[in-house]
Amino acid sequence: MYINQIYELSMILDNVKFQKVLNRAYSKVDYLDKDGEECIDPSLETKGIIVIYRGSKYKKKIRLIVNTGLTLDCDKPDPDKIARKLEKRIGEYFDHRYQMEDFALSRMILSTDIDVRKRESVSTYLRVFRRIGKVKGFSPFDYDCFDDIDNFCLEGNSNGVEFLLYNMEDYIARKYRDFGSERKKLKRMLKESEGILRVEVRLTKPKAIRDYTDAVEVRGQIMELSEKCQDVFMDIFTRIIPYGDYYKKNKAVEIIRSEIADSVLRRKMLRLVTLIPEKKSLYLALKTMNCRNIEKVMKEFAKINVSPVTISKRQEGKCLKNIYEYLLG
Repeated sequence: MYINQIYELSMILDNVKFQKVLNRAYSKVDYLDKDGEECIDPSLETKGIIVIYRGSKYKKKIRLIVNTGLTLDCDKPDPDKIARKLEKRIGEYFDHRYQMEDFALSRMILSTDIDVRKRESVSTYLRVFRRIGKVKGFSPFDYDCFDDIDNFCLEGNSNGVEFLLYNMEDYIARKYRDFGSERKKLKRMLKESEGILRVEVRLTKPKAIRDYTDAVEVRGQIMELSEKCQDVFMDIFTRIIPYGDYYKKNKAVEIIRSEIADSVLRRKMLRLVTLIPEKKSLYLALKTMNCRNIEKVMKEFAKINVSPVTISKRQEGKCLKNIYEYLLG
């Protein structure tokens, strides 16, 4: 599984120093894109770095958005190589007046694409995932940028983590709908994104980043997080998406009755399957059950490869393949 990594590095400067750096940026490029209080320098974009200057009244901040897939131009990121290239490019950009260690790692995005083969399958999976609703530590969240895009998005209540799962073809169509003369390129991109579920795990606060790395310096943090990016991604993904194939409720009940011999465990599993659509939330269903050993119940679902989240009666199709088979297959 290939996971693309995007890091945000931030540095706060006083007004004089900020203005000097901004003036130097203007002198090196023909223009800076302006977006409200922000000026964006795309001169390093082909090398995987976008520089953003935010000169608000109260805080002068420089942010670097680093896309490691473009930085290395390969699908097998090398943590040490990422750090070395970043150090070199940041130093050169700022004429060695500022280095990577002058920045703080403020944000990380891990993303991967799940190919479920068909456009219809993308929408079907998303409809099932939305039945998960709220999970422990997360609540459903609407992003303005996904207004016209089929999605299932959650925001951490206080943990600084966001989880986004969306239709990649819809996203491409909206983002590049004004492609103008490049219609052929857009058509190719839409074709390539057909049947793709894009998943993003975002660590949006330093405290969320510290949960996954003990390193203090930026170089060490990036190297450690890059090395274990799959573990970080899966830790959050498995908290939200239960393991197993997806069935209509009656079929799920039938399988549980035939596969689970322990009557107490079987009763708990059947109750959970009933409660999730009633409560419209996995978290509220588990809370209602008030089961001390819910981990054992969830493990039993995984053992028989049945998800406690079922397919709606109104939805076409009687069975959906376990999403983990696509993700890890």
